[in-house]
Amino acid sequence: MEVISEIEEFINIGIPVGDWIENFVDFLIANFGEVLGAISEIIGTMIESFEGFLFLFPPLIFMLIITLIAAKVRGKELAIFSLFGLMLVFNMGLWEEFIVTIASILTSVLVALVLGIPLGIVKAHSKIVHLITRPILDLMQTIPPFVYLIPALMFFGLGTVPGVIATVVFAMVPPVRLTYLGIKQVPDELIEAGQAFGSNWWQMLTKVELPGALPSILMGVNQCIMMSLSMVVIAAMIGAGGLGEPVLRSLSTVDVGLGFEAGLGVVILAIILDRLFREE
Repeated sequence: MEVISEIEEFINIGIPVGDWIENFVDFLIANFGEVLGAISEIIGTMIESFEGFLFLFPPLIFMLIITLIAAKVRGKELAIFSLFGLMLVFNMGLWEEFIVTIASILTSVLVALVLGIPLGIVKAHSKIVHLITRPILDLMQTIPPFVYLIPALMFFGLGTVPGVIATVVFAMVPPVRLTYLGIKQVPDELIEAGQAFGSNWWQMLTKVELPGALPSILMGVNQCIMMSLSMVVIAAMIGAGGLGEPVLRSLSTVDVGLGFEAGLGVVILAIILDRLFREE
């Protein structure tokens, strides 16, 4: 019993994990404030550029463009759904929030893919990088999405920028893992054929590995888009705007109608994006 008591006493020793994290964050803010400011400015410029470009199109023209793209890529079923879905969003008075949401998703997905796909390639070719990134990716994939808002809020304040940065961290895991998986699953025969023809590392990557891994990479792109969209409502808690804002407002005022309309807008956007970028 004494041994058990001593073990319990040892376990009950308070480890100040929270204090360590807080000190680390304070250190980053104090020493890397200019870097964080530069990142914030770049992300903010990207969001504003996408918003400015998308708002150039009148709603009807935008609807027709998306409908034509859907018809070309997936056929008339998705085209009809896209047209009537976008008309419904406009009719509900959520068009501005809808466009802001698209701009945030475009920024988040672009940054996540630019960071994630190269990291997946390096991960597939380096055992050291694979061992280092594996637990980090496990943590990123399993941590509750709300937790991402805390450091984003501390580093970048309120607004769309911290929402997008939190979304990037949340949505970057699928491109990394599925790029890694796709390259690892390229048949050995193709690798040996490329080596037999004297291909250098760049030729092997661009003409053998990436084409062979393309279906898996495209699945990673699709999952990245869906995970970015799933953060819309959550990121609205720190002022990210978009369709998440009316959802959050409906929760605070118990407005069931507003919440249903905003939620329906999110669903319509999710279906359109999923069908357009799904590998079939």
